[in-house]
Amino acid sequence: MTDTTIDTRYVFRFGGGVSDGGRGDRNLLGGKGANLAEMASIGLPVPPGFTISTEMCARYYEEGERFPDSLRDEVRDGLAHIEAVTGKRFGDPADPLLVSVRSGARVSMPGMMDTVLNLGLNDQTVEGLAATSGDERFAWDSYRRFVQMYADVVLGLDHDRFEEALEEAKEDRGYFLDTDMGADDWRQVVAAYKEIVEADWGKPFPQDVHDQLWGAVGAVFGSWQSERAKVYRRLNDIPGSWGTAVNVQAMVFGNMGDTSATGVAFTRDPSTGEHAYYGEWLVNAQGEDVVAGIRTPQYLTRAAREKAAAKPLSMEEAMPETYGELARVFDLLEQHYRDMQDIEFTVERGHLWMLQTRSGKRTASAALKIAVDMAEEGLISREEAVARVDAAALDQLLHPTLDPDAPRDVLTKGLPASPGAASGAVVFTADEAEKRAERDEAVILVRIETSPEDIHGMHAAKGILTARGGMTSHAAVVARGMGRPCVSGAGALAIDAKSKILRVRDRTLREGDIITIDGASGEVMAGAVATVQPELAGDFGTLMGWADEVRRLKVRTNAETPADCRTARRFGAEGIGLCRTEHMFFEAERITAVRSMILADTPQGRKAALARLLPEQRRDFAEIFEVMAGLPVTIRLLDPPLHEFLPTKDSDFAEVAAAMDVSVDKLKQRAGELHEFNPMLGHRGVRLGITYPEIYAMQARAIFEAAVDVAQRTGEAPIPEVMIPLVATRRELELMRAQVDKAAAAVFAETGRTLDYLVGTMIELPRAALMAGDIAGAADFFSFGTNDLTQTAIGISRDDAARFLQTYVEQGIFARDPFVSLDVEGVGQLIEIAAERGRGTKPGLKLGICGEHGGDPTSIAFCEQVGLDYVSASPYRVPIARLAAAQAALKARG
Repeated sequence: MTDTTIDTRYVFRFGGGVSDGGRGDRNLLGGKGANLAEMASIGLPVPPGFTISTEMCARYYEEGERFPDSLRDEVRDGLAHIEAVTGKRFGDPADPLLVSVRSGARVSMPGMMDTVLNLGLNDQTVEGLAATSGDERFAWDSYRRFVQMYADVVLGLDHDRFEEALEEAKEDRGYFLDTDMGADDWRQVVAAYKEIVEADWGKPFPQDVHDQLWGAVGAVFGSWQSERAKVYRRLNDIPGSWGTAVNVQAMVFGNMGDTSATGVAFTRDPSTGEHAYYGEWLVNAQGEDVVAGIRTPQYLTRAAREKAAAKPLSMEEAMPETYGELARVFDLLEQHYRDMQDIEFTVERGHLWMLQTRSGKRTASAALKIAVDMAEEGLISREEAVARVDAAALDQLLHPTLDPDAPRDVLTKGLPASPGAASGAVVFTADEAEKRAERDEAVILVRIETSPEDIHGMHAAKGILTARGGMTSHAAVVARGMGRPCVSGAGALAIDAKSKILRVRDRTLREGDIITIDGASGEVMAGAVATVQPELAGDFGTLMGWADEVRRLKVRTNAETPADCRTARRFGAEGIGLCRTEHMFFEAERITAVRSMILADTPQGRKAALARLLPEQRRDFAEIFEVMAGLPVTIRLLDPPLHEFLPTKDSDFAEVAAAMDVSVDKLKQRAGELHEFNPMLGHRGVRLGITYPEIYAMQARAIFEAAVDVAQRTGEAPIPEVMIPLVATRRELELMRAQVDKAAAAVFAETGRTLDYLVGTMIELPRAALMAGDIAGAADFFSFGTNDLTQTAIGISRDDAARFLQTYVEQGIFARDPFVSLDVEGVGQLIEIAAERGRGTKPGLKLGICGEHGGDPTSIAFCEQVGLDYVSASPYRVPIARLAAAQAALKARG
């Protein structure tokens, strides 16, 4: 059916004094298109072009990968705009217009989607390009690049076939570098490439430039659904519904001799955040040569070159006037966007062209420094600085780094492309990295150079090492965005991926051998190197202080050991939101008493075992209260599925039998009586306290004895919050609260001292959420146990769901794994209902969350929205929660 109406505009022009997109709608034009429109609107030298909007991406797939006739009319007008500005015509054999076709999602996805350069070349226009440029070699070099790229991206042919043909051509001529090839050499390579296309594709290479254009536009839209793009979106929580835009832009050439160049630069150092220009450039090259690591680039600034002791001149030295113009553009863009910019540029015979700007990917440490520096420079406010740092990325800063005093067996040194340090087994393929990581092996992905197809392996690896590529190569940019350490351009490495061997001069390593990389120094070391704890002062402390000033939610930790408590306090925890007492019972000297308690078939037998456990529990709680003196400590009474504690080996049964003075056979019979088919929904939590009340009585006594003891010794009274798990009814909580209150009264009478305490419950069953108004009558607080609430609401076991949940995420059934990020639509409703009904009964009811979701920024934003009082996270996620809570508060303010 022919589409004869234009009900929606899909094409937006830019450049040459035109900017249809104005200041740029990122959702409509994508990030690249919006920024091109905006750069054009502020008068920067942008090659003219047009953007096909993201809305066409969705329509392209809806209509069976076809384009409506209306789009063809709009593209024709877009080409006319470029022709008018450049004075060239698309497909003109005498003076051809060449264009690039690039993707542009609304958020940066470096290297994940496809690009085609030099489009518009064919057997006739290449001669016109040679004549107008005055450089026959340049024209034929451009044509061979186009044929190879188009064959790969659009026709789907094997890229390596063309690389092999090029290497053979160079070998036949005795050449080592591509730059050694002359015009006749490139003409012959083009002929060879076209033969490969016809042999592998079954048809001659397309000569009609309009067919070329539509093929490239379709391929770029199609790359939105490529496997690597899907993986990247999944890893970065980018919705598949967003789609990509396509940008068609007049080609400008950095490979037209020694007065031409191309480069990639950042307005600040993306690794450290230092306020200094950072980038690389190549003389007589196209942009792909820099980012793909095909040629080793040169430093942008003199200072960077001297620091690296490199010989090739920097752009600042080789092209001082153009560099000065570029530096002015850098400053203008940073002031305009008020953020560190990642910029691509080309110099064509001395004329500077800006091809792209976007907010640059950066490491967590760089993000902190840039945000703090910009706030102190007055470029942004403190609140903007807090909002700008990715809370989840703080995880990069909270783990150990290499001990500077540890011995190091340095094999070689490359470029420090992404900071951090990692040790792991050498692997040579992305698939192997992923496979080993699934077995919890730490691996270092070692490649000659990475490509977008390696994305899954880069994510699985602890670090990335490449033999080729610079500081702005694919490996470097993606590693920084992921927070992975990366050493690139380690030229001394000889990598034989097929034989799974890595050679460094006279040293040989094989797949599985352990190496360590230091992304801050570029060192590559044999074996594992010792680490030290991070220093969390400086910019980190400054930003976290600003965050604490604006957040409303308190941040506690989930911890039950003094070491974890101290770590959490160091990270700024304001108490404990979940102390899981069953975790204290697995120690070797206690497990026999615990098993005796469980296997006893009389109250007297249980009490005898509990008497042995009481002093151990009291000491546990005292140690925690000392670390958390003056702060609230929520202690969950015993909540074990009993099967986790029951003995399984004959030697264990014999040990317990001796302790209880009963026969092994009797114990085995008792264990059989306690067997459950579904223990996670069985005799656990409050049900254990109802049937064996002496267990909770012992724990409550241990809590209050420890609290009084610490208050007397330190002068700082802890605030115990006793939590009854897995309640479904008010009556369950009333019965257990009576036990706790009785124990408190007894201890206070014996010691002559009282202290404040709370008794509450964990809301982790749908019935409890629905009956929260009734249950609140017996509770001082609710703590949402979102791990179990998710399991019971969705009916999925978090322990068994890994085998299919990823498929659910990929197919859009869940936006994210519901055990990682809260299912706001479903489980979230239960939390909202419980919060509303609970506070309806008791307005001052304290509400918190203590599941693993308490450390997830998206889930924390929901907690702010619902009005909870605190979140509780594992110790190393406390800073993440503090920053995420501040960002949620800022968002709530509007």
